[in-house]
Amino acid sequence: MEADPSRSTTTTNDQAQSHPLPQTHFYSVEYPGYVQPASVPQAIRNLGGPSSLETAFQRGASKSETLIELKLQPEDSFVHPVPGEVVANNSIVIKVTRRKRKGTIMPELNELGQHKPLGDFKAEAVGILHKTVRFRSMVDFQFLPDSDDPISRLRSSMDRMDVQAITSYRTPPEKEDYRIASESLFSNAASTLGPPEMNIDPQLVEEGIDTAKNTNPSSNQAFRSNLRLFPPPIFSRQGIAQSYNFKGNPASIVSTVVNEETGEEKKRLINRMRWKGYGPATIAFSDPTAPDKPPTNVEAVREQVDKKILKKLDELFSQRPVWTRASLFNQISATVAKEIHNSKVILPLVCYVFHDGPWRDTLVKLGYDPRKDPGGRFYQRLYFRNANHPINRPSVVTRRQERATTAAAATTITDPEKEEASSPIHRTSHMFDGVNLTKETAAFQLCDITDVMLKEMIEDPDDVREACDERDGWYSTHALERIKAVLRLKFFSLLDGRPATDEECQAVLEQAEMESSKALASSRNAKMRLGKHNMAKGALRPEEAAAFRLRATLDREKRLPP
Repeated sequence: MEADPSRSTTTTNDQAQSHPLPQTHFYSVEYPGYVQPASVPQAIRNLGGPSSLETAFQRGASKSETLIELKLQPEDSFVHPVPGEVVANNSIVIKVTRRKRKGTIMPELNELGQHKPLGDFKAEAVGILHKTVRFRSMVDFQFLPDSDDPISRLRSSMDRMDVQAITSYRTPPEKEDYRIASESLFSNAASTLGPPEMNIDPQLVEEGIDTAKNTNPSSNQAFRSNLRLFPPPIFSRQGIAQSYNFKGNPASIVSTVVNEETGEEKKRLINRMRWKGYGPATIAFSDPTAPDKPPTNVEAVREQVDKKILKKLDELFSQRPVWTRASLFNQISATVAKEIHNSKVILPLVCYVFHDGPWRDTLVKLGYDPRKDPGGRFYQRLYFRNANHPINRPSVVTRRQERATTAAAATTITDPEKEEASSPIHRTSHMFDGVNLTKETAAFQLCDITDVMLKEMIEDPDDVREACDERDGWYSTHALERIKAVLRLKFFSLLDGRPATDEECQAVLEQAEMESSKALASSRNAKMRLGKHNMAKGALRPEEAAAFRLRATLDREKRLPP
């Protein structure tokens, strides 16, 4: 195709001049308000201050740190702030300067008849804008509580860090004036929904009329809420309402309360399923006296307890004043044990509990103090932790089968006395005879140990103290360590599948003689903290127990014939 000679065939190779971008980084805030040069410091304070902005803009800031809140009234802690967020940006910050022309009186007009700007303009890139704070959420409704309310004054004191005002705060008595009369229907609307000059539809506030108390239903007597519902200390950042599907609490019921002074009846909601707080009285070893009667709240419901079960427990505690739960439940039927477990009130009526010391976690008869009776040494409890014992929760199917079996037994025999008479109880999981193993965890009272060697050591009267000790009970440290060593050996040997021999027991006793003398000096110098020790637990540390079992296994293999 031939070129048109009338047209110019010259081409220009002129290209736009390249300008490198400066490496200065800028950050911006799209402030939702009017900002004058003089009000910039106030705007920064409303955003949380320079430190808050620096934290939000720094590299690697977490999601929670990049959340900026604009407080239009920072002096009022109850005003909901406007939530903002830091977003990424790739803009260029341009600096525009204008150079005015001197001597020009009238501005020139362009082709459209508009005034041309005076002076020369120059645009210069000064940096890159990487992050911007944007506010896209609407400002939430503002709730201004009464500034004279005690809660408002307390919050103001906390903001000022007024220690004297905070420590002197006391909760005022509840007047229960949650609904008070208003001067008129529209004064109520004005106080809750807006200023008096607002034109409010009467249907929006007609619920304030109390037709139940007014003798004249047509009267305009109105009431307003006085619940003193203060805003929460932390506001949600969720700007869109979610489907709450509100339902009444099924545990709440309406209860009528009568004022003893005025005789006025008031209705209030109470939780009928609230925790009653029933449980045996619990004391520490250092407490001077043992309880001789149940707690007051437990005694108040004594009439609701099955008298036959309570009589059975009284008989058992008369035969033996201290039990573990396992040993006690082994004396009664499964149905009665389930009733005791579900009741939560029966045991507190007959016993109390130590939470530390040699009788830790045992059930002690009310009025009996094993610390004052040398015979109480036979009820001391020893516990050995088995590090290899898996803690598996029964499956749902197993639990259902157990409940079905218990329910079937309960339907056939309803009288606990007849049930015990028809099915004699011979459960011995709480006992240790040195030959048979009924469980994989060792928790025995000394009176439940029937092994000949251990029984002789337990009943030896030569190793009894004159006063009960917080660590070892009525036994001397030397005697109790010997009992622990032999019991530990016999128990873990049975776990390995064979009973321990007398030679092994003798070797362990000799080793315990040497170790107890060294450990005694160091342990006596250590200061004990209340509730943090438990000498009834004669357990080794997991690594020591594993090493002990490994040494016992190696010794047995050496003695086996080749």
